[in-house]
Amino acid sequence: MRALLRALTKGPRAVRLRRFAAVGTATAGVQLALLWLLVDVLAWHYLAGATVAIECTIILTYILNNAWTFRDHRHTTPREYVRGLLTTNVIQGTAIPIQLGVLAALVELYGIPYLWANVVAIHVSGLYRYVLDTRLTWRGV
Repeated sequence: MRALLRALTKGPRAVRLRRFAAVGTATAGVQLALLWLLVDVLAWHYLAGATVAIECTIILTYILNNAWTFRDHRHTTPREYVRGLLTTNVIQGTAIPIQLGVLAALVELYGIPYLWANVVAIHVSGLYRYVLDTRLTWRGV
């Protein structure tokens, strides 16, 4: 366990994890802004708005992670780029039910405002997305 924790705080994996977290923080802000726009301005149901906002940020996250987080393994050819985008979309798409489930539970069961509940839901699904993206989109880097 100590070795795992040390690997997360020092070395190339730690740098990658910090970059992934920075990209995730930036795209979470974008997701929250989109969610607010869809729900409060356009009067969508919060779960429909969350689904669209999540998908938009999955695409943005791939673009940023490919350019920065995984730049030493970035997808450069059009074929690699499209394959990577599709792969990350499938992988991170599997996190959508997790995020929506947490969001709905916090809103419906506990009365937490949807934006705050989405912040929690993003964190819950974040590690899952990182592990799968690292192992599958960028092939175990």
